[in-house]
Amino acid sequence: MNVTAYRRGRTVRTIAASMLAVAALGLTAACGGSGDGGSDDEGKAKSSASAPADKTAKGGSADAKDAKDAKTQAQKIGAAPEDEPIGDCDVNKTAFSLKKVKNPINHLLLKATNGAGVDCKLVGYPGLKFGEDAQSATPVNEDSQPQSVVVLAPGESAYAGITTSSGDGSGSEGSEVNSLEVFIDGSEDPASVELPGGSVYIDSAAQVTYWQTTAQDALTW
Repeated sequence: MNVTAYRRGRTVRTIAASMLAVAALGLTAACGGSGDGGSDDEGKAKSSASAPADKTAKGGSADAKDAKDAKTQAQKIGAAPEDEPIGDCDVNKTAFSLKKVKNPINHLLLKATNGAGVDCKLVGYPGLKFGEDAQSATPVNEDSQPQSVVVLAPGESAYAGITTSSGDGSGSEGSEVNSLEVFIDGSEDPASVELPGGSVYIDSAAQVTYWQTTAQDALTW
């Protein structure tokens, strides 16, 4: 082999080796770039996928908190659950007043107003004790019994009509009394109610109606 041929062969081998090295480096770079790119895409995908879930979770937590706050607020203002039974009116939270009416004659109208912050019911009829020496409560007019118990919202009123004496003078054991105590169902203590004019004439014909929702109904008997 002459010198020229030897140099040509060595040059060719050197070029070939260089080309192989360059190709290997390119392949390595390509693989590394692909790996990095895959990680970025995967991270973005995970981030995008988790974002709605996080938002939903946060939204659910917010809704639960709002519901809890609403319930707490309702309890603060005294709201009662719908299925809670309505209790009897409290004699100490009920305002009573009594007035004389022109028609029918010998009648008084008793008014009871719910002063509590919740609904309450007035069961039956008021127990009346006219005068300190009364031995029994005023009898009730059974014909006046309503179809249902009277329920009062805060500030609402119920009424009872009171016949004080017979219109034709047929009553007996009449006397002038100057005090009245009113008893209501569910309370042991009475409420003292001022008599119109300071006194009233009561005889054996005296009676009281059941609680009514209107003054007109209470004065029907």
